[in-house]
Amino acid sequence: MSDERPNFRRMWLIPVVLLTSTALTVFWLFYAFDYFRSGGQGFNPLERYLRFDPGSITDAVSSLAGMIAAVFGIVITVVSIIVQLSAERYTGVAAMFLRDRLNLAVMAFYVVACVCGVWLSVSLQSDYVPRTALLMMMFATTAGLVLMAPYFGYVFWFLEPNNIIARIRQDAVRVAAEGASVKEPAQCAKAQAETLGSMEELTDITSNSISGKDKIIASGAVDALKDFAVAYIAAKPTATDVWFQIGPNIRQNPDFVAMDPESLHDLEQRRTWVEWKVMRQYLGIYNEALGSMRDICYLVAIDTRYVGEAAGAAKDEQLMRLVLRFMNSYMRATLNAKDVRTAYNVLNQYRLLVEAFLRQGNAAMALEAVEHMLYYGHVSYDMKLTFVTETVAYDVSALCQHAHELRLTEEQAMLEKFLELDRPLRVRSQEKALLGVRKAQVKLAAYYLTQKEEDKARLISQDMAAEPSDRLVAIRDQLERVTSKDFWEIIDRGRNFEYMPPRQRNQMATFFSWLDLPPPTEAPPEEV
Repeated sequence: MSDERPNFRRMWLIPVVLLTSTALTVFWLFYAFDYFRSGGQGFNPLERYLRFDPGSITDAVSSLAGMIAAVFGIVITVVSIIVQLSAERYTGVAAMFLRDRLNLAVMAFYVVACVCGVWLSVSLQSDYVPRTALLMMMFATTAGLVLMAPYFGYVFWFLEPNNIIARIRQDAVRVAAEGASVKEPAQCAKAQAETLGSMEELTDITSNSISGKDKIIASGAVDALKDFAVAYIAAKPTATDVWFQIGPNIRQNPDFVAMDPESLHDLEQRRTWVEWKVMRQYLGIYNEALGSMRDICYLVAIDTRYVGEAAGAAKDEQLMRLVLRFMNSYMRATLNAKDVRTAYNVLNQYRLLVEAFLRQGNAAMALEAVEHMLYYGHVSYDMKLTFVTETVAYDVSALCQHAHELRLTEEQAMLEKFLELDRPLRVRSQEKALLGVRKAQVKLAAYYLTQKEEDKARLISQDMAAEPSDRLVAIRDQLERVTSKDFWEIIDRGRNFEYMPPRQRNQMATFFSWLDLPPPTEAPPEEV
């Protein structure tokens, strides 16, 4: 998405100079040819050209005014059609177009040139020609003709969907930053309304694009919401207290007016109404795209993670918790739709967000997020969405490993909660989910053994002590058969869940010996 105006030299200077020089060169070549062919009559070509005869140029001068007016009419007609077509798809395009300084400058140029042409047309006398004014009008008419091509190019660029989106985002960031810094309630309320309106414009663009199956534009609008939120989080510490009060201009917004008064008060106390609105827009987009344009759901989850990471970097605990609530809402909507593939991708972003919390020193918040992930692991288990339960297991296993690498005290609590994920079978179809959970736990135990953390590995073995031997054999055999980190299909995660490096895989023999499981009859295959 372009955040800058097109290059002035490429869009304006080069076309104008090239067209003007070409036109004038062609004219003067033919004029000079005719001049010298006719004998010249004692003047050079330029002097001869400038000897305007009042009686001969009356009609020509009048046509200059008509020509520039005709060019202005063409420009207005073409631009109006293009702007109207864009305005039918994107709210506020006409107002945005009329606020642009360059558009106003071009229109002002044509108006001034038309007025000058009218006055010049009646200024000729039988014995006098205002040569300076006439030359000025000739140059203005020439410029008006030459400007049409680059100006049409600029208008097309201005109304490109991605540039409209970028402009809305830039305006929203500017208005929010200015509004957050003022203490006057009326000015602050006006800025709040403009900021909220910009967010809803981006949501409308996304919804229209989803309906039209236009993934590129929808993606651009979703990313713009994220860019706005991240920029706002950076400017948030300098905001005044008035900004965080939900003003009268936005209190009647459907997203706020339907809220319980206590919840509305909590938003003000937590200073998160702006981010809540962004996330609320994301949730609406997510629900609309679920099942019809999954890529947008993935992008919403990715951008929500970025907002969460920005909140973690800013140590904004309330915002981090808000982001987790919306990630949980994505998971709930996805499980209700029984969309396993989308749940798989959303969980990937959830895990990456928790890893970021761990790195940023927000381990308590990360532990809270792990509890949420395990909850949805239990829910998917009860709904017989076995692959989702497996995904949760491997993601939490990876988080335990990441916490250990960072030497965090919350690792022990994370491990203990992880060992509560497995549940007794209710129906045979849940066997795969239980095997997946146990394999993730064995994989973590093998990692602990490579790190000389025998106590934690034994904690896992004690949790698995009651497992029947045939299930343990199946777990061991399946893990030992995986010798390549690449899955046999293209996946976003890039690595097979069950893969372990050779050193880690070799520790399984020790782990299973604690469970009184005899060694396999055949050695595992060599590492590829």
